Amino acid sequence: MNLDQALQTFFAEAHELLQVMEDTLLKLEGADQAQLSDDINAIFRAAHTIKGSAGLFGLDDVVSFTHGLESVLDRLRNGKIEVSDDLVVLLLGCKDQVSKLIDAQEGGEILSAQNKEEGEHLQLRLHAYMEENPQPAPSKILPMVPANRAQVEVSEKGEEIIDSDNWHISLKFGRDVFRTGMDPTSFFRYMNTIGEIIKIRTFIEEIPAAADMDPESCYLSYAINFRCSANKEAIESIFEFVQKDCQIHILPPHSSVKNFLFFIEGLAGDDLRIGEILVQCGSLTQRELNKLLEYQEMARLGATGSPEANKPIGVLAVDHGFVQPVVMDAALDQQDKNRKAKIKQQQLVRVDAEKLDHLINLIGELVIAGAGIEMEVRRSKLASMSEASLIMSRMIEEVRDGALKLRMVQIGDTFNRFNRVVRDVSMEIGKEIHLHITGGETELDKTVVEQIGDPLTHLIRNSMDHGIESPEVRVQRGKPAAGLVRLNAYHESGSIVIEVLDDGAGLDREKILRKAIEKGLVTADQSLSDQEVYKLIFEAGFSTAEQVSNLSGRGVGMDVVRRNIEALRGSIELDSTLGVGTTTRIRLPLTLAIIDGFLMGVGSSSYVVPLEMVVECIELPETNDESSDGRNFINLRGEVLPFIRLREQFHESGKAGKRENIVVVQYGSRKAGLIVDALLGEFQTVIKPLGTLFGNLKGISGSTILGSGDVALILDAPALIQRAINQESKTSGVEVRH
Repeated sequence: MNLDQALQTFFAEAHELLQVMEDTLLKLEGADQAQLSDDINAIFRAAHTIKGSAGLFGLDDVVSFTHGLESVLDRLRNGKIEVSDDLVVLLLGCKDQVSKLIDAQEGGEILSAQNKEEGEHLQLRLHAYMEENPQPAPSKILPMVPANRAQVEVSEKGEEIIDSDNWHISLKFGRDVFRTGMDPTSFFRYMNTIGEIIKIRTFIEEIPAAADMDPESCYLSYAINFRCSANKEAIESIFEFVQKDCQIHILPPHSSVKNFLFFIEGLAGDDLRIGEILVQCGSLTQRELNKLLEYQEMARLGATGSPEANKPIGVLAVDHGFVQPVVMDAALDQQDKNRKAKIKQQQLVRVDAEKLDHLINLIGELVIAGAGIEMEVRRSKLASMSEASLIMSRMIEEVRDGALKLRMVQIGDTFNRFNRVVRDVSMEIGKEIHLHITGGETELDKTVVEQIGDPLTHLIRNSMDHGIESPEVRVQRGKPAAGLVRLNAYHESGSIVIEVLDDGAGLDREKILRKAIEKGLVTADQSLSDQEVYKLIFEAGFSTAEQVSNLSGRGVGMDVVRRNIEALRGSIELDSTLGVGTTTRIRLPLTLAIIDGFLMGVGSSSYVVPLEMVVECIELPETNDESSDGRNFINLRGEVLPFIRLREQFHESGKAGKRENIVVVQYGSRKAGLIVDALLGEFQTVIKPLGTLFGNLKGISGSTILGSGDVALILDAPALIQRAINQESKTSGVEVRH
């Protein structure tokens, strides 16, 4: 992978991590104590990973800003500050600022002066949550943990900690330290130049009797209480010239082992060995690791006479007092997690969306070509070719289904983004509103997911501003002070249904109707059903808001929502009860590329309807025209079924068949019949969009190419069903069951 590809991978992963940060931040306030700790750690790891990766690519602005954010998050996870509304708002703002910095780098742009000013303001606010102003981001972070469990006690909170606020240094000089010209007291003098020696305890137990004493040998050991802001590696370097002959143990000050374990959890890298993990997080210095490796090798060769040759390096580190068992367990767990993550990552491949779209287009052409071959085989009536054609058709269908599944994604990620929208809008309008999400595991085409975000945003904001009452009004009406907006998704009849529900005031039918009459959208003598009245709010410029706000009231938006939904070959409908709430229901096709269709013939033309919508096919009774008295409905096993003749709908002049057939189609809870001349069976349908010239053609949603090369039109079944229902209701007065 070259540098540009690696950078693009960083940008993609950074955006994913930022989304994780936002989703988790929005859950902080309502989380219990156990979940709160996990969530804070997840946010910290996301910020830490972004900072570290940005540093690899020299993105200094991202590193600098994220360092301040990371410092506050570190204090938050250490319990030095608590979660509050103000802090969550600040952290969300910081997440947005990091996103802007990354977007600027990704687009090769310079951050605007306004965004820079916002970033500086956020940094000032971050400073208020720190004990002192943050220092420039270090090139390497080395948190420390104790190396000797005997010197660890348990705090009131149950956390393992060192029993002092200072460094503890256990120092035993080698016998020949004097002979090499080194004076132990010189090390103590130097230590006072970089810190302060609080206390020295001298151990003389190894001094032999006077007769056996060698005046040139050193028999002393020391325990030093040392106050210093340097890290373990820097303190160890003080004894660089005597390290080969000395035994040195350096234990950090009053540091929480729990915090150190958090740092281990943030380490990534599937190929990190235990020793490398411990060195990276500061539990071991490189010298200590080298010493353990050397000892391990000597034991393996039998030079030490020790049975420790086969002991792993981690076990040796614990046995020799360099690392605590609890820290070693955390390092082993993290190593195992990294390996499993690598295995999982190897199973995933990032694919450019354009390449995937190109593959789907090629498969579409393959489907058309396969249909042509199948048609020629039927004409030739060759049994051997027929069998080969069936195998090819089955394989094409499997390839088609597999390719389409590549574009299917869960809608949950899109839904989760609205947690932020609901939070921000509720604060802006002064209402307490909660969002409840269900059906997030429902899958649909990636293209549909990308285009549904904006319409959903407007519908949710509209529900919050227009639908949900103020807390005072809700209490007066016997409702909870906090309003509720629900997002739900599920599959139905080959489509996906997305619902936006609120428990607000509901739609006022009479108010909508009066406003529509004022604007000339309808006349006062028109008889409209509730659904027809509610749909008036999707007309351009229509609004019943008394005042114009930042969110709504200008009549701009709901008509755009409807157009965007219809552009996806979907439909939108409203269901509302005054004083109870409103449900906005969006129905969309699962995919915009290839579908299983049902092919029908009318005269010399062919039409396709999605196979999932077809309930059954029946022959139209010859007596129907007489018994129905010209009305467009039949009695289908006790159920009134309205129908529409496609020949009349599309002014088809071709020769009619001997008998007519009814294709019963269902969309949601509504049924209708389509009367056709011939039933041509299932057909793999490659959806081709209509040109702009045919954009307003009613009842048609697209086209496809048959194996013969002829064009068949794909019916807009929902529109035709609604047309049949409305037509029958108005002409006959018969109540049609929906």
